[in-house]
Amino acid sequence: MEPLTVHHLNEILLIGASVLLVAVVAVRLASRSGLPTLLIYLGIGVIIGQDGLFGFTFDDVQLTQVLGYAALVVILAEGGLGTKWHEIKPVVPAAAVLATVGLLASVFITAGAAHYLVGLGWRQALIIGAVVSSTDAAAVFSVLRNISLPKRVTGVLEAESGFNDAPVVILVVAFSAAGPIDHWYQLLGEIALELVIGAAIGLAVGWFGAYALKHVALPASGLYPIAVMAIAVAAYAAGAMAHGSGFLAVYLASLILGNAKLPHRPATRGFAEGLGWIAQIGLFVLLGLLVTPHELGDDIVPAIVIGLFLTLVARPASVVVSLVPFRVPWRDQALMSWAGLRGAVPIVLATIPMVADVTDSKRIFNIVFVLVIIYTLVQGPTLPWMARHLHLGDVDGAGTADLGIESAPLERLQGHLLSVAIPGGSKMHGVEVGELRLPQGAAVTLVVRDGKSFVPLPATMLRRGDELLVVTTDPVRDATEDRLRAVGRGGKLAGWLSGG
Repeated sequence: MEPLTVHHLNEILLIGASVLLVAVVAVRLASRSGLPTLLIYLGIGVIIGQDGLFGFTFDDVQLTQVLGYAALVVILAEGGLGTKWHEIKPVVPAAAVLATVGLLASVFITAGAAHYLVGLGWRQALIIGAVVSSTDAAAVFSVLRNISLPKRVTGVLEAESGFNDAPVVILVVAFSAAGPIDHWYQLLGEIALELVIGAAIGLAVGWFGAYALKHVALPASGLYPIAVMAIAVAAYAAGAMAHGSGFLAVYLASLILGNAKLPHRPATRGFAEGLGWIAQIGLFVLLGLLVTPHELGDDIVPAIVIGLFLTLVARPASVVVSLVPFRVPWRDQALMSWAGLRGAVPIVLATIPMVADVTDSKRIFNIVFVLVIIYTLVQGPTLPWMARHLHLGDVDGAGTADLGIESAPLERLQGHLLSVAIPGGSKMHGVEVGELRLPQGAAVTLVVRDGKSFVPLPATMLRRGDELLVVTTDPVRDATEDRLRAVGRGGKLAGWLSGG
């Protein structure tokens, strides 16, 4: 092997920087389409790969699996840090059942289709059933947070995507292991034990980490984001080394850290989000490099068949079985059935049987890859359409779906500067500034209209296309954002009439 030189390093840095810049531009282009940007990142990897323009050959499955696990840890940590506990708390039991009982139902129903309709052996069918039954945290977070849906729906889906990686990894490893699985109850007991251990370690590490960061003054604000991510990664490592679920541990630890009132929380959130993007881009490009496009032709039809059965039968059945006991409205169940988004997680999990040298493992990987591509193209962009026709949320530009709120920290003032963009169909149009009824400690300080800015009066009427600068103190930041979104959805009477 040729030794690495400074010249080689320069080439690697140039290629890496170029890929990152292209990926960043891709986020902007795909942000309003409802399409997870993973497809563009995968496409970059394919273009660089052996069948692409650059012809770069990469076939190290074991390295891909290791790096994939590392990326998933970062993605789950970022998702946990960005999840608001008060929004998912009411639906955690339903999400937990969907991520376990519902997952098992989806696995075995999909495996049956793969065996009887596609002709795969039972071991291969069970592996595919387990691999594709896990919803992807990165895809769910990126799509749902850009669509205005009821919090009870987004809460279940986000919590499910954070919870279900843990049991599905255990299932895929078990199905990929050599030898028959004789005692199903023993496997289920092992899954339950690993989840309990992972949950206990994640909660403990998250609580102790939050306590320590609140009571230990670090010499620089930039150290707090590093400490938070280090604690989250430590939770994964501790959970995995204790023979528990490291993925569940990192998600729960991050959930606690993200909802604790830690110092420099905005900086921590921004740092984690940046790492999450890097992890997603690197992971998807790597998976795109691993695939060999000219080998996918024979697996397109099996992928479509399995995907159809998964989307139209297995996923809806798992949702119904899991959520009917919680009396979840049928419209919510229908949308959750369609919103079972797949992404990098299934493709990463498909490398497990390849490393274990399972028969037909390469075909399993190809089927999963094609399935993810096709059904991401279908489900992501059509999710707003589905929500609109189910009368869930306001996803046609008439409400908070496009009410852009960005936050910048004002550290010395212990506050935040919110930038609010009023979309074309928002019910905030025609509302006077004084009628926003923002919490005490928040105020609209500037309005930008038609390229000109002015300081508004309480009687200033807001219009479509306006951009507002809202200054808010740290304690009322969340309440201010909630109020702005409520007015965008329900108008000036939001909070007094239904829909606020």
